[in-house]
Amino acid sequence: MTEDTPQQTSLGDVAARQLANATKSAPQMSAITPRWLTRAMQWVPVEAGIFRLNRVKDASLITVDCSARDERVLPETYVGYEEQPREYMLSAVNSVVDIHTRIAHLYSAPYSQVSEQLRLTIEIIKERQESELINNPEYGLLNNVAPSQRITTRAGAPTPDDLDELLAKVWKEPGFFLAHPAAIAAFGRECTRRGVPPPTVSMFGSQFITWRGVPLIPSNKIEIVGNKTNILLIRTGQARQGVIGLYQPNLPGEQSIGLSVRFMGINHKAIASYLISLYCSLAVLTDDALAVLDGVEVDRYHTYNYP
Repeated sequence: MTEDTPQQTSLGDVAARQLANATKSAPQMSAITPRWLTRAMQWVPVEAGIFRLNRVKDASLITVDCSARDERVLPETYVGYEEQPREYMLSAVNSVVDIHTRIAHLYSAPYSQVSEQLRLTIEIIKERQESELINNPEYGLLNNVAPSQRITTRAGAPTPDDLDELLAKVWKEPGFFLAHPAAIAAFGRECTRRGVPPPTVSMFGSQFITWRGVPLIPSNKIEIVGNKTNILLIRTGQARQGVIGLYQPNLPGEQSIGLSVRFMGINHKAIASYLISLYCSLAVLTDDALAVLDGVEVDRYHTYNYP
């Protein structure tokens, strides 16, 4: 015997939804990261897209003397510059956003289709910028470490001893470590194993663990190959002879540092186009402003025996 379907006595959800307005979110995208590296850098404007890095040829040839109370002859000296200094050319990250005017006109409430298309594309361009600052074969951090500033882990996993050795390489006002989140987690495990949990510090409204007072800033743009990655230590700022970011100022349609958005027109298919361009580069002013720890294993775990 089948049961009778109960008779509905009030308005149902499906029908009621036809009169309701759903509250909508702006488009979300998991590829967006905080990009702390670009926030932590000092950015220097570059005229004509070229930055010439002048260095002293050999500081040991500069002679000085701490004179005694006599009339000895003072040393004569001069400072020699490199005759062929390195020049950095700004690189561009570009994209053209196309959107049909009909779509922009009819479907732009409560969010503007043009604004959201531009916003999300700009986010991806800025993500690519951070990746280039780290990995670019010409000016990226990993490819501009002096051989004397490269060290390898003692046992694979990143230990406090390894980070101390990095600090010995960049001892003049170190700014921050830069590492993949998995490498920072691996370092945290090694600290826990040794009973020296690292303290934290608040920066950019977020918490970062530190070692010897220097924060470890995460970036997923540092690659993990197999189970190994790198940890960088960086000194920043022009006055500190550190690492600086380079950008082109006063761009037409400038939206932020080095970023321009320009309307390119509407074609005969009623498609509007917008050019997004970001111009940037990076310079390591002195060799000891940057060091890297190679061979960092991120899959080492430990068993803890508590009493």
